[in-house]
Amino acid sequence: MPNWSRLLSLEHFEPMLYNLVRIVLIVVFAYICTIGVGRLLRTLRVYTVRMMQHAGGGAEYELEKRADTIGNLARKTLFIIIWIIAWLMILKEMNFDVRPLLAGAGVAGVAIGFGAQNIVKDVLGGFFIMMENQVRVNDVAVINGKGGLVEEINLRTTVLRGEDGAVHIFPNGGIQSLSNLTREYSYYVFSLSMDYKEDTDRVAGILTKIGGELQGEEPYKSAILAPVEIMGVDQLANSGVVVKARFKTVPLRQWLVGREMNRRIKQHFDAAKIEIASSSQPIYLQVSPELRGELKEVVREVMQENSAS
Repeated sequence: MPNWSRLLSLEHFEPMLYNLVRIVLIVVFAYICTIGVGRLLRTLRVYTVRMMQHAGGGAEYELEKRADTIGNLARKTLFIIIWIIAWLMILKEMNFDVRPLLAGAGVAGVAIGFGAQNIVKDVLGGFFIMMENQVRVNDVAVINGKGGLVEEINLRTTVLRGEDGAVHIFPNGGIQSLSNLTREYSYYVFSLSMDYKEDTDRVAGILTKIGGELQGEEPYKSAILAPVEIMGVDQLANSGVVVKARFKTVPLRQWLVGREMNRRIKQHFDAAKIEIASSSQPIYLQVSPELRGELKEVVREVMQENSAS
């Protein structure tokens, strides 16, 4: 017969309650550690940005993006380490022997390592991307031919958000080409194909005038870093004369300036009666005098029929 008085006594449940309290304290302590680490990293981020500014490390928004990228990765890594240690301690409090688990994890890690060369390659690629400051979170980049806003940079993957909302995920070890469109400054480059009868100097003057207007108005004034640069006649194409120019802007603001520039170019060119060349090409036919006479006769007959009707 079971001794119910012993089972219901406090001494029987005391070890279990003691372990439960320790487990709760471990979870609370791990949670406090994650909060503390997060605040510490934010403080270090502010301090690091301030020190780099004093040392002339670059523009503030560039330093902010780099600090955000490295800080996010450090936070994720430390959080994972904290909670792995917490779960091991919880298992130990539940009277699980964690030594075989650790030994098995070590053996499994070696076995997985032989088949996880691509993962190691991705992790090393991510490490060098961040250390060399190739791209940061909130940059606009083109990776392996795909463009978008950089949403995440992890040790193994880089995540882009395309203009259409599509999410592109690239293993860092598989990145063959990377173009950062918003590092330190950006350019909005545009080309205008003009009819051959138009005066290119007059066109350049109008473009300069429009650029000056944008530099005197917000929100374009704060986005433009230099006056519009007329690069000159870029091509003598079949369809027309191509004039090329560009704006130097703050990163991520080149499209704002460019769209407004295009709108005003249309307005000013219409007012100045400047024709933009079309893609259509005139076709010239050489006909004999006999065929020309026949065509004139056909046209005359059609006109007479139209006037009679």
